[in-house]
Amino acid sequence: MHRRDVLTTLLLPVAAGACDRAGDASHESPGIRLLTEFWARVYNPPQDLDTIDRLCTEDFILTTAGTDVVGRAAFKNWVRSFSAKIRDLRLTSRDMFSSADGTRVVSRWVVTGFNQGILNTPADDRPIEFTGIAVWEVRDGKLAHNWVERSAHELAQRLAQPGPM
Repeated sequence: MHRRDVLTTLLLPVAAGACDRAGDASHESPGIRLLTEFWARVYNPPQDLDTIDRLCTEDFILTTAGTDVVGRAAFKNWVRSFSAKIRDLRLTSRDMFSSADGTRVVSRWVVTGFNQGILNTPADDRPIEFTGIAVWEVRDGKLAHNWVERSAHELAQRLAQPGPM
């Protein structure tokens, strides 16, 4: 199967589900409700990593930068490490769409905060902002897999520039 066909197969049901619900909160999918709570509690203060145990499958997988973080315990460690590199981390969801069958949720988001060493840069406390898109698998009423892409290259370029001291 060609890459274009794979993308069409994955994204067309997502787009169709979003169009079916446009402007109607009463049709919000269970996956969108799960992800809304996940974003609010896991990445925003006061950070509550126990939410991962409640909302994610035991065999949860985060796929980021071509690497899989497998299991809730490993994912909690990843979140702790990631969050420690951004003071006052805030994640704001810009859009969320669900596939018609509810097995996929796509979220477009932005993270803001202050640099404490993100992307192996010096912790200079400069304001940072980056965007990302996450595709989530929903299985048995829980978040099961997250494939995430973020604007890391652009953020690294900005942080490589001299900043105010």
